[in-house]
Order: sequence, then structure tokens, then C-alpha cells
Amino acid sequence: MPLSKEKKAELMKEYGLSDSDSGSPEVQIALLQARIVQITDHLRSNKKDFHSRAGLLKLVGKRRRLEGYLRAKDIVKYRELIAKLGIREVRPR
Repeated sequence: MPLSKEKKAELMKEYGLSDSDSGSPEVQIALLQARIVQITDHLRSNKKDFHSRAGLLKLVGKRRRLEGYLRAKDIVKYRELIAKLGIREVRPR
């Protein structure tokens, strides 16, 4: 189930440079994090849903790549964002 329009708009307003900013890495990471949390909750009650698990792993990989980009571009913004979202800092490969 995708994120609701209201939730997306709220995240874009909170993390974006403007109200309609949906392309900055901060917004993309926040949207992916919300979707990851949603799928994780779904998988807690549906342990054998392997298709959703595969999708979750793809989203986690995409978020990790975006985090690496943001870390290389602006480490201060990166550290603020992961602290705000509650994501562990992963060292780049």
C-alpha cells in the first residue's frame, strides 16, 4: 500500500527546500524511510510475504545509495537527517 498523499505532502514540507520540493535527496530519503517503516510493519504480521520482503530490500538499497550521495555532497545535512529520521550511520564501502 503506497503512502497517502497527505503523508507525502507533510514529509515534503518538513524535509524539502520548498513546499513542493520532491527531488532533493533529503526528501527522497525521508519518503523512502516512511515507506520502509510501513512495509516493515506489514511484514511483522505477514511473515511469509516474500514479494514484499524483496521490495523492502530494494527500497533499503535505494535509500542507502541516496544516503551515500548526500554524505559525499554535504555531510552536515546528512548527519542532521539521519539523526532526525533515526537511521543508523553506515560507513561507505
